[in-house]
Amino acid sequence: MKTYKNIYKKVCSLENLKLAYEKARRGKSHKDYVISFEENLEKELNKLKEELENFTYEPHELKRFVVRDPKTRTIHASAFRDRVVYHALVNVIEPIFEKIFIYDSYASRKNKGTHNAVLRFDKFIRKVSFNGKLVNSAVDNNMVIGYILKADIKKYFENVNHEILLHIIKKKIKDENIIWLINKILNNYEMKKQGIGMPLGNLTSQFFANVYLNELDYFVKHELKAKYYIRYVDDFVILSKYKEILKDYMDKINNYLRNNLGLELHPDKSKIMPLKHRITFLGYRIFYHYKLLRKSNKRKFYKSLDWKIELYQEGLISYEELFAILKGWTGYSVWANTYKIRKNLFNKVEDIKK
Repeated sequence: MKTYKNIYKKVCSLENLKLAYEKARRGKSHKDYVISFEENLEKELNKLKEELENFTYEPHELKRFVVRDPKTRTIHASAFRDRVVYHALVNVIEPIFEKIFIYDSYASRKNKGTHNAVLRFDKFIRKVSFNGKLVNSAVDNNMVIGYILKADIKKYFENVNHEILLHIIKKKIKDENIIWLINKILNNYEMKKQGIGMPLGNLTSQFFANVYLNELDYFVKHELKAKYYIRYVDDFVILSKYKEILKDYMDKINNYLRNNLGLELHPDKSKIMPLKHRITFLGYRIFYHYKLLRKSNKRKFYKSLDWKIELYQEGLISYEELFAILKGWTGYSVWANTYKIRKNLFNKVEDIKK
């Protein structure tokens, strides 16, 4: 296995910090904290460079807030200068791990995302159901044969073990300075138990989540030999023609998580279902021949769009920013049967400009 040494200097380079700053400001250029940072950009970046090189860097305290979308989650926001550092770190170490991630891990990766995960799901369901073979006594042409294990890891981010995570990282990275910085980031969080847990909302948490569960991916793909497996952060599915195979997978996965990663499947959200039923996955209600958006997803976006319209009318964001928000959501919703919804929303936003 190839390992990497002496890469910390790449993290600290001014060129990398400038790139990290550009990434951190995307979509947030109108924010006060970004504007303030930009007023003394060269000074701020050089200060970060000096702190990283001298090992005096200390991340600021995270800001904590609660969101409901629809489930309640606690999000932790970092100071902008810390986000620059997180991007600088990920810029350097992400390509190292990207080479060993499995194909069917879709969260927080280039050219992946929910759209490609759902397209992959479509391909797998066709394979498992022999291109849509129906169950006996089917009442419509969506009631295809086959089964799915739909699983969720219980309180995943709260239970990531730092020691295990660092052990995984050290298998590839032999630079103690990189490990020092990772430790700084991991420990900048009020944990219920020392050395356990990562904050939701950090770029590094998203990246480390993939590194940690890449161990599970390898177990599922190489030990269990499961062909039809898709993971998106801590949610994953496995499809099979046979229910008994999925029961065996579920037991073995739970044992693996407990014994190797200090995790466990959510007992209520992890279940095996026949594919003839509607499958909810990544915000879609998936049937064999069509997809619908979850009602909660639509309500959430309507509420968010109304708020952005108010900001536009008050002159706080531009029409281009408002339109980009709508375009981004329609890029997600276009994969479901949403033609009328998208048309009405575009007309609503265009009417505002008149």
